[in-house]
Amino acid sequence: MASLLKTSSMSVRTKLIHQTGLSLYNTSHGFHEEELKTKLQEFPGGSIDLQKKENGIGILTLNNPSKRNAFSGVMMLQLLEKVTELENWTEGKGLIVHGAKNTFCSGSDLNAVKALATPEYGVALCMFMQNTLTRLMRLPLISVALVQGWALGGGAEFITACDFRLMTRESEIRFVHKEMGIVPSWGGATRLAEIIGSRPALKVLSGALKLDSEQALNLGMVDEVLQSSDGTECLEEAQEWLKQFVQGPPEVIRALKKSVSSGKELCFQEALQTERDLVGTLWGGPANLEAIARKGKFHK
Repeated sequence: MASLLKTSSMSVRTKLIHQTGLSLYNTSHGFHEEELKTKLQEFPGGSIDLQKKENGIGILTLNNPSKRNAFSGVMMLQLLEKVTELENWTEGKGLIVHGAKNTFCSGSDLNAVKALATPEYGVALCMFMQNTLTRLMRLPLISVALVQGWALGGGAEFITACDFRLMTRESEIRFVHKEMGIVPSWGGATRLAEIIGSRPALKVLSGALKLDSEQALNLGMVDEVLQSSDGTECLEEAQEWLKQFVQGPPEVIRALKKSVSSGKELCFQEALQTERDLVGTLWGGPANLEAIARKGKFHK
């Protein structure tokens, strides 16, 4: 029997997807993370707040309302800290990301942008935020971006790192990078092309299109337009929407997310091996045996 369970060793790329606390970049890439972190500390303002609920749903809040929840340097650092915390939240099943005071995020704080306006800093910031949002995307949590008000620039990029996106009727998504003389730098162009296709993505980016809720829904960029516009009610509606996908034991929901992440990012054989490994952690386990017993009762 043991011979049937032998599998080839996991590839480096497979390990990278499923290990926690591991950066995409290191000094071999010319990236010195600690130096950049020291520099980002010079730009305070706002906060990233995280609430982990007993039902396994986390609420991540971008909180800098005086600047439409734009990311300060300190907020970028805090986001990485919260993602690391979520990587280690073994009871977690879902995550909702939203902005304070009825708006999502307007990108980066211009004070930090102006002070870091060199190609070297631009690439370093790019690598830092790509790392953070890729790790958020790979979390074994089913994630939802709740877009109220504006999701502009980096805010528009952020929502592409979540599994699903919900909008209110009055909200707007816009990739304004072209008008700033740059391209998306947090992984947003790559993820957008994967979500809606390369041709629609090129139109959205090159036209700096203003996408209202109906347009975003038609493009397949968002999954549903919410009924409410009130901040508190929207958050409650988003949680109810997410609950349909996170019902069940955390180990099952987390394994499902890992299997889909592997299928998206790994080659076919590596993804199949990941699926085998995940089956090995669940088959014959408590949730599986309980479900079998429950189904048996239904058929009597």
